[in-house]
Amino acid sequence: MKKIVVLGSINIDTILNIARLPLPGETMAMHDRAIAGGGKGANQAIAAVRAGAETSFISKIGQDHAADFMLDTFKEDNLDIDHVTMDEKAGTGKAYILLDDKGQNSILIYGGANQTITVDDIHNAEATIKGADCVISEFETPIPATVEMFKIAKANNVVTILNPAPAKTNIPEELMRLTDIIAPNETEAEAITGVKVVDEDSMELAASKMHALGIKTVLITVGSKGSFYSIESDKSGFVNAFKVNAVDTTAAGDTFIGYLAANLEHDLSNLESAMIIASKASSLTVQTQGAQNSIPYKKQLNL
Repeated sequence: MKKIVVLGSINIDTILNIARLPLPGETMAMHDRAIAGGGKGANQAIAAVRAGAETSFISKIGQDHAADFMLDTFKEDNLDIDHVTMDEKAGTGKAYILLDDKGQNSILIYGGANQTITVDDIHNAEATIKGADCVISEFETPIPATVEMFKIAKANNVVTILNPAPAKTNIPEELMRLTDIIAPNETEAEAITGVKVVDEDSMELAASKMHALGIKTVLITVGSKGSFYSIESDKSGFVNAFKVNAVDTTAAGDTFIGYLAANLEHDLSNLESAMIIASKASSLTVQTQGAQNSIPYKKQLNL
């Protein structure tokens, strides 16, 4: 069983179902409203544990009913939450998701307690990080905490995976050098490299620019098309997505990363086959509305 540590956000998602995204200044009626658990970090941690990995989560919550809801969800999945702590001032993170009839979404984030995670929180989890096979982080929590976790991981031969989302153009060089695998979508890849990702040639170019920043393995996910990979000075390729009717793309990328980490060998020798499994899991996620409730369990993949 793989041991995974995820550093990241916890959000309560409010999902607003609408026919299409509104134009500037436009007032629209919505079909429905729903509440669900979310946050990129929490989604990735739940994906990893449902994929069969022993998973520990580093995060923060507020003193509110949202926190109780999220902790109950984590306990149901046997996620290790010893390092999920409470901030006395900030509220639990929140996300407001506009979901259109085509399954596409736009998301607004209130960081709340997610933004109070510190380097000290990472030091408190140091033994757990040292004992992991792989660590994962993203950008809904402070970057200094991610840098510190990746430093500890690299010093102990633990694989580091960075999900550079939400998109940033000013990622610290130190963090890039500490990253073994970076997994942006096409928007995030363009923000990092300046290359507009539209085909495999542009994916190769974007990957080469990320390799130049010190990252050996680059994965670029391109939604319903699939995912591209490039291993520096070795090989590259493309894994086609499973064709399904998407209802809601929320958490698809997080599912991909959690399942990838749970199935990846330490030397990355099975990268392509792990990507296929991750793609299958994501194809199930997009067929159900919501974030964490849509993330499948390993047995549902039928692989």
